[in-house]
Amino acid sequence: MHLVWSFQVFLIGLANSAALKPRIDNGLAKTPPMGWNTYNHYACSPNEAIVKSNAKALVDLGLDNLGYRYVTIDCGWTIPDRVNGSLTWNETNFPSGFPAIGQYIHDLGLLFGVYEDAGIRSCQTDIEQAGSLYHEAQDAALFTSWKIDALKYDNCFSDEATGYPNVNYEPSTSPQPRFANMTKALAAQNRAVLFQICEWGIDFPALWAPALGHTWRIGNDIIPAWRAIWRTLNQAVPQTSFAGPGQWPDLDMLEVGNDILTIPEEQTHLSLWAILKSPLVIGGALKDDLTSINKDSLAILSNKDVIGFNQDSLGKSAELKRRWSEEGYEVWSGPLSNGRTVAALINWADETRELTLNLPDIGVQFAGRVKDIWAGKSVQNVKTSYTSTVQPHGVMLLELDDTIAAGSYSSNDFASVNGNTYTFESIYANTSSSNHAIVVQFASATKKSSLKITDSLEQITKTVSVPASQKSVSAKLALSAGGDNKLVIESPNTIKSIEIQTPAGKYYPCTEFSISGSAKIETCDSGFCKPTGSKLSYINSSNKGSANVQVTLPASSKNETILKYIEVDFTNNDIALSTSWGLGSNSRNITISVNDDKPVRLEVPLSGKHSELFGPGKGWWDTSTLGLLVGGWKSGDNVVVVGNEAGDDSFQSYGADFVGLKVFD
Repeated sequence: MHLVWSFQVFLIGLANSAALKPRIDNGLAKTPPMGWNTYNHYACSPNEAIVKSNAKALVDLGLDNLGYRYVTIDCGWTIPDRVNGSLTWNETNFPSGFPAIGQYIHDLGLLFGVYEDAGIRSCQTDIEQAGSLYHEAQDAALFTSWKIDALKYDNCFSDEATGYPNVNYEPSTSPQPRFANMTKALAAQNRAVLFQICEWGIDFPALWAPALGHTWRIGNDIIPAWRAIWRTLNQAVPQTSFAGPGQWPDLDMLEVGNDILTIPEEQTHLSLWAILKSPLVIGGALKDDLTSINKDSLAILSNKDVIGFNQDSLGKSAELKRRWSEEGYEVWSGPLSNGRTVAALINWADETRELTLNLPDIGVQFAGRVKDIWAGKSVQNVKTSYTSTVQPHGVMLLELDDTIAAGSYSSNDFASVNGNTYTFESIYANTSSSNHAIVVQFASATKKSSLKITDSLEQITKTVSVPASQKSVSAKLALSAGGDNKLVIESPNTIKSIEIQTPAGKYYPCTEFSISGSAKIETCDSGFCKPTGSKLSYINSSNKGSANVQVTLPASSKNETILKYIEVDFTNNDIALSTSWGLGSNSRNITISVNDDKPVRLEVPLSGKHSELFGPGKGWWDTSTLGLLVGGWKSGDNVVVVGNEAGDDSFQSYGADFVGLKVFD
């Protein structure tokens, strides 16, 4: 190899005081960077007039004051060969030269970004362009002389061992060393530069990119189609925990304003990119001789609440909380500064619907204020759930403040009181079961007495003894899945609040399942496929696993459909790289059926937190968990079948690998 400075040397160097420090230490990207880039609208055909016009529009439209400050010239600015060994700009397209256009951008109060490639040339276009491989120090010095503020660094024509192909999704070695070379070269310059690693998620860069750059692309390019939002979010799921000040997973540039998506789709696009703490880089034309951004898209990009979620000082990404695959919606949520919470409910369906967010799905029981961002309204004192109309492919984006944690119900907020009788409403349960626990908290130490609890499911009144000098007392009770339960408590002692605790549940590892067809149990290395250490693979509509599960149904459920909450542990690292231009989705199905009832389908995202090329188990040993409600139960013995009943009709006939499941009974 001709690399002058290997990644191994970089790692050794980090151990001593003279070592290059992680990029976070140069003071940049404390929040996700924001700006504008030429690529999504102009592809690899930018020119000086386009850049100047759009940069000026950032200022004229007030977008710079909202944080959009980096102006990056993407591919197409350079020429095929170096001049006297140096990169140079295309003089036809950029007659004033790059130092001059950089000065123009700086004079507007903006920041100047350029694009280059870690290979011998940049990615294939109609115009051949020189890359930076073996010229990192030289190019970093040149860029610094132009006073750049950001470098987007791509990964084409870079794998020497396979003959420098344009794009190689299965390179012979990790791309890490090439990016480390440019990291070192930039650090040697007397200028802080935002370094954006564009490796397309080939080698799970979340594990190494934060030490080298400020942002890293999590996957292949976004495409001008709605399906790219689904594909990108599925790839983002295992990377959300890596986001933080100075290190941001990059979901790629925004298509907002490119007249590709509907207005609700653009709202969803920006909302999820914002709350996942992706850089917000406008990819649409703001202003040129032919195009001006439409007012609706401009209003979306200018939404101060959404930008505020992205730029929040806490720097925590939202995470996928629940997914209803058959019903076509899902919920993401995460913390904000000052005790606030952000939540997004995506409507994947092609129709307008009223959808309900159960607040406990995001860890909240009560919110003193809920701000519905795109609906433009605020609601006070929201208990247990919030319902709103969501347009096709739109999003319910909420900011919740003054919240109480899930499971806690104060008498002031949830109960009506008549003498010694407290009627608590809007009680939530994740599963239908007689094994929920209630803890009654009293306002002061009790007198010896008793209280009576009647639940709305079994409608059985239980008498609970209350010893003297107690602040609380507990009992079991029956609740139905959902947020419409009601409890009536008769108590001579003043009740301050109640706490509802979900059943502990029982875990069933894949090793306890009987196998049919060609499905098989695979053993994972120690510390993987948690908590089982094994997984059931090659699941489809014919190859399945089944187990006997004992449950107890509430007494009043003989003629009712009882829904049990199940958490499924799975692995999936079917990364859509080569298929991302088409129907690749980064997802696989898994189905659960009980006693031959209709299978419930869960389309799971990626779980892999290691490289699909070089990591342990190629990323297929990393477990993730999602919950779902399943019906078909009876008291006693139940046959639970794990398969992929939808497999023949889906993009991938094999399902996700199954590690185990917990039944909350």
